[in-house]
Amino acid sequence: MTAIEATGLRYAYPDGTLAVDGVDVTIDAGERVALLGPNGAGKSTLLQLLGGLVEPDAGTVRYFGETTDADSVRERLSVLTQDPAEYLFNPTVREDLAYGPAQQDISRSEVDRRIERLADSLNLDGLLSKPPFRLSGGEQRRAALASALTVEPDVLLLDEPVSNVDAANRAEILSLLDDLSAAGVTLVTSTPETELVPHVADRVVLLDAAGEVAARGLTREILTDADLLADCDLRPPQVVRLFEGREDVPLTVAEARTRLDG
Repeated sequence: MTAIEATGLRYAYPDGTLAVDGVDVTIDAGERVALLGPNGAGKSTLLQLLGGLVEPDAGTVRYFGETTDADSVRERLSVLTQDPAEYLFNPTVREDLAYGPAQQDISRSEVDRRIERLADSLNLDGLLSKPPFRLSGGEQRRAALASALTVEPDVLLLDEPVSNVDAANRAEILSLLDDLSAAGVTLVTSTPETELVPHVADRVVLLDAAGEVAARGLTREILTDADLLADCDLRPPQVVRLFEGREDVPLTVAEARTRLDG
């Protein structure tokens, strides 16, 4: 089943600058897809268009093969933007996490169960009673992710989900995303980091600086094509560069270690 199908998306900023120009994207249910491109390529805008947060100047987005009205499927669709403040506006983190499910008339006991599970997964246990503005940038990002997940969406769109997050919590977030993917959640991640892509995506939509699709393909195909990435002002992950010219180039340090141990 198709989760999101976008056709001919076009969007210009108020000053007339094109952010997204004629983009087609199809994302099947259960897929892990990265929107990869340099800063200024329109990735965040494209993610918001796909999530129904921004109306395109042209083109359409259809959800689950049923509707073009994102609000009608909002319970199945969560978007985590770059700004955690868009999700954290209640007096405490716990209240922020409870806000989404409360709109769905979910029982308090079930809401509490979801909050405790996510707090444990994202190291938020000691933060639930705190005001969001008292959190660090990384803590706010983790809390915002938990807020997006308490509604248990079928599709999760993430804009740079591990930005400003330390190494230990980055690993926890990536582990949680792996669990969500294994459970069948569709994941779409926007990022300029080629290093992140192998951890969050099996397929890549590569955008160039003009906001157009430069290529689509499997993660390995895109990340090992240095010339293609260079055309989009990007470089392959460091481990790919280190193993350049060898057969079956690893995409991550873990893969490299396996190759060397073998």
